[in-house]
Formats: sequence, C-alpha cells, structure tokens
Amino acid sequence: MPTTNPALARANRFCDANNLRMPILLAPMAGACPASLSIAVANAGGLGACGALLMQPDAIRDWASAFRAGSNGGFQINLWIPDPAPIRDGPTEEAMCAFLGNWGPRPSREDGDVRMPDFAAQCDAILDIGPAVVSSIMGIYPCDFIAKAKSRGIQWFATVTTVTEARRAERAGADAIVAQGMEAGGNRGAFNAAQAEASMVGLFSLLPAVVDAVHVPVIATGGIADARGVAAALILGASAVQIGTGFLRCPEAALAPAWADAIGGSLPEQTLVTRAFSGRAGRSLGGCRT
Repeated sequence: MPTTNPALARANRFCDANNLRMPILLAPMAGACPASLSIAVANAGGLGACGALLMQPDAIRDWASAFRAGSNGGFQINLWIPDPAPIRDGPTEEAMCAFLGNWGPRPSREDGDVRMPDFAAQCDAILDIGPAVVSSIMGIYPCDFIAKAKSRGIQWFATVTTVTEARRAERAGADAIVAQGMEAGGNRGAFNAAQAEASMVGLFSLLPAVVDAVHVPVIATGGIADARGVAAALILGASAVQIGTGFLRCPEAALAPAWADAIGGSLPEQTLVTRAFSGRAGRSLGGCRT
C-alpha cells in the first residue's frame, strides 16, 4: 500500500526489490543457522541466511537443498574474507610447545594449525547454488567472484563497521551495505582485525553516518531484537534490519536449552568483547558466544 512515511517507503522499496514481505534479514551466524531457522524466517516474509564459514562445499550445497525443500523464499550465504597467512615465528612456537609439554605429551609445531575449508571452492559452491544474496564480513570479495555472482543475478551485501569500510565496499560494487554496530553478537566485521576494538561504534551513531556516505541501501544490524529497534533503524535511514541473537531462542534454531536460557535472562552489561573464541574480536555473553 502506498505510504507518505519516508521510512516505510524506503523499507517497501527494499522489500519489493528483494521479493520480501518484511524488511528483516536473518543474520548469517556460522554454526547457528540450521536450514529450519532460515525456512521459518523466509516463510514469514524475511530473508533466510547461512553462515558458511566452517562448511565444506558439499555441505553448502546440502544446506541450500534442505532450505529449498521447505521454502521458495530467498536466502543469503555468507563467508568471512580470509586473512593473509600469518608470519610464522619458529622460536616462539618451539618455546610454546616446550611449555605445553610440561603438562602432557609435547605437541608439534603443526598441531595447533586450523585448516579451514578451501575459500575458492566455497565460492564455487555458492555460485552453483545461486542464492539471492552473497554477503561478506571482514573484507571484500575478490572482484572476479563478484563479477561472476552478478552475472548470475546474485546480489552482494557487504558487512562494514565504519564509514570508510562502507565507502570501500560501495566502490567495489556492493549492492547493499550491512552496517554492524558494536552491539552485535558474535564476531566484529572489521576489515582490519587489529583495529576491531578501536573502531567500535554504536549502531545508532554508525547507521546515519553510513546512510549519508553511500548511495545503496543500508541494512542495520547489532542489538536489534524487537519492533522498537526495527522502527528506530528505519527512522535513521536503514532500508532493512538484520537480526541474529534475537532469533536464537526460536525453536527452529535448535539451540541448547542452557544457551537459550542464558540469552533470555541476560542484561546488556553482561556481554563482553573477546578474541578467545576465534582470534577475532567478538561479543560474547559470559562464557558463550551470543
């Protein structure tokens, strides 16, 4: 229905362009986005999501098949942009191995390496399944991948944490910007991992600045969990919102009851930002990631 309210008109345009009935996106939480949750969100009119960071290419394809068996709605697939390989420090690693040997079998220097799925193969799987949206966090996709995605009608939504990052993403061809406030649960989307804590800005300060800086739709994320947050984000210029932690207590998320209870009974001041889980700055609740 036509409206003279600029915030609602903006949200309606976004919904029309993305075949949605409501301007709400499920956040792509790695390890916490079963197809069942995305099916529920998409069938209610929003955009489903899969955080594919830890998934092998075949698992990405299987997830898409499971989603499409339960919904004809849209979904986004998200990947972390990988960091360059770290510089190895042999003497320090040997010293650490020797220290750990005091408490059990002495590990080798290679024991601690985490071998992530092949990023290029993951990208190929995403192109194969053809989601409505591919989204990024912690950087910008290679330009050849973006060109291939767009040639298949796949949009690119880029997560940013600063105005500078938003401008970079728009110049690189992002179709929409996901402005992540410091309140967001899980990992910070900062392009520069070392600066993640230094660049933390609250969503409702970051959002209007990003809206003013770019010419593509802006999606607000971070600490939004009810209609008040949605309304505030739309008034400040967002075209839609993205919600993660707020959906984790839904039965379709299949979250462990203890975690769900902890989230439901927590206060804002009981969260903290730590690098303990992934080496990247991320907001957690006590001893568990939000």
